[in-house]
Parts: sequence; C-alpha cells; structure tokens
Amino acid sequence: MKKQDVRNIAIIAHVDHGKTTLVDALLRQSGVFRENQVVRERVMDSNDIEQERGITILSKNTAVEYKDTKINIIDTPGHADFGGEVERVLKMVSGVVLLVDAFEGPMPQTKFVLKKSFELGLKVIVCINKVDRPEARPEEVVSEVLDLFIELGADESVLDAPFVYASAKQGFATDDLEVESTTMEPLFNTILENIPAPEMNLDAPFQLLISTIDYSEYVGRIGIGKVEQGILKKGQEALMVNALDPDKSIKVKVNQIYEFQGLERVETQEAKAGHIIAVTGMEEINIGDTITDIENPQALDFVKISEPTLGMTFSVNNSPFAGREGEFVTSRQIRNRLYRELETDVSLRVEDTQFTDSFKVSGRGELHLSVLIENLRREGFEFQVSKPEVLIKEVDGKKMEPMELVTIDVGQEFIGSIIEKLGRRKGELLSMQEPTGGYSRLVFRIPARGLIGYRQEFLSDTKGNGIMNSEFEGYEPYKGEIPKRKSGSIISFDTGTASTYGLNNAQERGTLFVEAGEEVYEGQVVGSSPKGLDLEVSVTKTKKQTNIRASGSDDSLRLSPIRKMSLEEALEFIEDDELIEVTPKSFRLRKSILNANQRYKANKNKN
Repeated sequence: MKKQDVRNIAIIAHVDHGKTTLVDALLRQSGVFRENQVVRERVMDSNDIEQERGITILSKNTAVEYKDTKINIIDTPGHADFGGEVERVLKMVSGVVLLVDAFEGPMPQTKFVLKKSFELGLKVIVCINKVDRPEARPEEVVSEVLDLFIELGADESVLDAPFVYASAKQGFATDDLEVESTTMEPLFNTILENIPAPEMNLDAPFQLLISTIDYSEYVGRIGIGKVEQGILKKGQEALMVNALDPDKSIKVKVNQIYEFQGLERVETQEAKAGHIIAVTGMEEINIGDTITDIENPQALDFVKISEPTLGMTFSVNNSPFAGREGEFVTSRQIRNRLYRELETDVSLRVEDTQFTDSFKVSGRGELHLSVLIENLRREGFEFQVSKPEVLIKEVDGKKMEPMELVTIDVGQEFIGSIIEKLGRRKGELLSMQEPTGGYSRLVFRIPARGLIGYRQEFLSDTKGNGIMNSEFEGYEPYKGEIPKRKSGSIISFDTGTASTYGLNNAQERGTLFVEAGEEVYEGQVVGSSPKGLDLEVSVTKTKKQTNIRASGSDDSLRLSPIRKMSLEEALEFIEDDELIEVTPKSFRLRKSILNANQRYKANKNKN
C-alpha cells in the first residue's frame, strides 16, 4: 500500500547551482508565507556562516502542500566537503530533483551525489536552472546530463527521466522551452507524477531511522528521520537500536512527535509510515539509530559515510597572549566541544593524542574544517590549529594517498600557467574541452596534498577569473614529494607594539600581515617574504630621538596596505612548523617554537 498524499524528495546539485533559491520559490508559491510577509533570500540557510558565505552547510527539512499532497523537501549542501550531509539524508527520500546550471552544466559534485542516488535506486527529475541567464545553453546541458547518466551506468528507466527548465530566481518552471510559464506549477506536477509515493505498511511493527540530529535548549536532542513502517504514537515506549552497534539497546519514551509544515514544526499525536518527522525525549539518540518496537526490535541498515581525507591538530593556546580574548580555553572544554560535534557531523573524526592538550580532528576538506574552526571561535573558544595534512593509508605494505579530481574553468590565456603549476604538484591532465562562453574546461587528477596551498595561487594566476572545483576520487599509490611553498615567513623578533618605524623597515623584505599599533609577540609571523627564507625582524623598534633635525628626513613614513587573510588562506599559507592561534576576536600566525634560539637548535637536530 502506498501513501498517495505524501512525496519525499531531496534537492541535489553542485555548489551555487541554486538549490536553496529553488526551495525559496517552492515555499513562496505554495502559500507558506503571508502576502505581506517579509522573507529574506535563501530562507533555508539559517546558520550565520551559511548566510555570510552564500553556501549551504547543513541539510534542512521543509514541507509544502500542493493539490492536497504534502511534499517533504530536503535542501542539501552542494560543496564536496559536506557530502556526508547529502549521503545520509538520501535514506529519507523516494526521489531527487537534480538541479543543473543552464550555463555550467554538470559539475564534479553533481556526479558525486547522483552516483549515491543511483546506488539507493532513487527516482530522478532533472531541473535545468537559470535558463534566464544570457549565456544559458539548456539543450547542450541536457545532452551533457544524459552523457553523465550513461557514464554512471544508469539503467533505462533513469535515461527516461523528465527534464524541467526553470529560473528559481524569477520563480518559473516549464517542461517545454517553447512554452512560457510564470509559476512553479510544471515542477510541482512533475514531482507528483514521477516521484513514487512512500510504501506504507501500517500493520508491521514501527521503525523510525534517524538521519539527522538537531538540538534545542528546551527539549534537548531532536532526532529527524522517516517512519519506515508502522505507526509511532506520542508517549509510546520504544527501543533504540543500531545496525552498526549490535550491543546498543536502550529503552526510550517518545515525548513529542513533530511533522514539518513550511518552516515550522507542528506537533502531532501520531506519525504513520512514509512521513518524515522529528522526535524528542531521547538524550542518547544518534544518527543511524533505529527507534523500533519493544516486542519486535529490528535495526535498519544505514548508509556508509565516506571517510575523511584531511586531518589537523587542535590544541590549547599557549601563546603569550593566551586567555585574553576567549571564554573557553582549557583542554577539557575544547575536547568536550569537539566530541559534541561528532553527534551531528557524521563525516568528522576526533581522536585523543599522546598529549593531553592536543586532539587530532579529521574531515572531508579544508572548508569542512575551517567551518568547524569558525563555529568554535564564534562560540567563545580559544585554541591553536596546525597545518592540514592528508591522511595516508597503508594497503598491503604500500603507501596510499587520497586523490582529487579537479575541474577548472578558465580563460585561454591562463591555461599554460595552470598546467605548469599543477604538473609541479603531481597533477595529471585528463582532458581539455574546447572553450564555451570564453572558458575552457580542464580536468586533472592530483594528490589531495597537492591542492593544499594552491587555491590562493590559482586566484592570483587567473586574476580572480577562474573557477576550480574538486571531488574525492579514491586512494592511489603515493606519488612522491611535492615542492614546498616558495615564500618564507617574516617573524617578529620581540614582544611589544608594532611601530610604524619598525614596520617600515620590515615591509622592504616582503608583504606584512600586521598594522602599526597592533600587539605582537616573539615568534609571531608578521608577514611573508618572497625569497623563500624565514626572516626575523623587530617590528616594535622605534626611532631614537635626537635634537638634530635634517631636512626631509622627518617626512611621515608610508606603510603599504597589509594582507588580511581569511581563515582558509591562513590554513593554506602556514608550514609544518607553524600554527594559527584562533580567538573569538582575531587569529594570528605563529611559529610552533616561539624562541629563535630554540627554533635554530630544533632545525639543527632535525637536519
């Protein structure tokens, strides 16, 4: 039996192809908002960092009503670093709307999420978005999508998938480019006709598979998932089990049940099979758990999440300025917060190290880890992080390292320098497409460690005009050493306040990171030197006062503008012997060993 008045879908796409904007349009046109209600753009991106960066980090649930049918919609992240979010929520849905940019066509992340959808046997609707762009090429993109289907080994039913053309921003969709439309109705109708209604076995013992965890200060942990079979009632006693942990068997009580309605959660007395719901009252609930009948407990299998590929060390801040700006500074506080993150982020790994004040944190990429750092910093934590390093595996006595597939869209004039730079970083050019819209597409296979520190260089080399995307490609034998960065660090020789006079002398050696009047300490990295060597300078030095005046010598000193780095740029810049000191108000680059003599001895012993 199928529950005909419910459809469960996920919207999947590459980053920036318009998923969250499409959800905005569906919400507006289904009457979720009042006519005069002020609604900000990308309403599903509720997190501050998501709003600031314009990217989706966490999967979100919403629901709209159309023709007496409830459509549960899951908005998913598009960035490869948050692929774990997509992998697990696909267990809740019966089909996906694959969104593809009408100019860019299918991109690396499109391929990744589509492959996962095929593995789960989900129905696919293809939505070619942004058809109102002047350079849009929808017909060519349709053939590119079909080529991708064939490349991924899709069966015939998928090759017959319906295609819808839309502009999420303008709020219209059509199933024929010749036919004009002013609403999203064609997309709504395509969803109702092509996405199967969920199976509904109401007589079987109930099962609820938890795919997402939320948290509320009032009710504690909230589990979100789909009722696979049976009926779950408010106040019912149940058993919490997990297919990956056969020993887990905890008796729980379902305090409250919520269904999704627009952006709200509405409390209900019971939930039937096929519905996506949220439940409260279970403190030990985790992603992958099954809430099931006490008499007949059966754990449901959960999707295996891809492993992390990048790791870094989080440690207690031990700089001279430690404890000045942060509220949470002890190893216990940092450790508890990192382990708490594991409860909601399935792609993350946290391990204790041999040192009580350091923790190894592994994630899917630099952006994944930098968002975690940014969240901790905003919550008042103060700590230090090391340079990210790739996680090397050993298989049959062979060293294996993660590889990335990198897709670059760039103007013709920059192709030479990109091939040369990536070649030096052990990149292998797989294909090069003819230019479309002035851009050529290059595809490389490169070790993940070859990309660390390259993004900034790429932006400089392409004058900000290039687009680079990467996806994890698997493990391959170690490719050998990759040359280190060419620039060196300018290091403060003493502690004090940076002076214009001291900085003026230092800026002749390279680019500065600090301004006059800023406090610095011995061992802090205050700039970068193009010569590739570390230089020690005194930026706190002031001019000795005399009563002799020479004409022109007292003209005010002019300092060049400093380079303000974002967190990702700082992670790419630092070397193995350097750290980033992160506080709620600032972050500073520093040497691991602050004292110059001790640093010299350590390097001598190493060599």
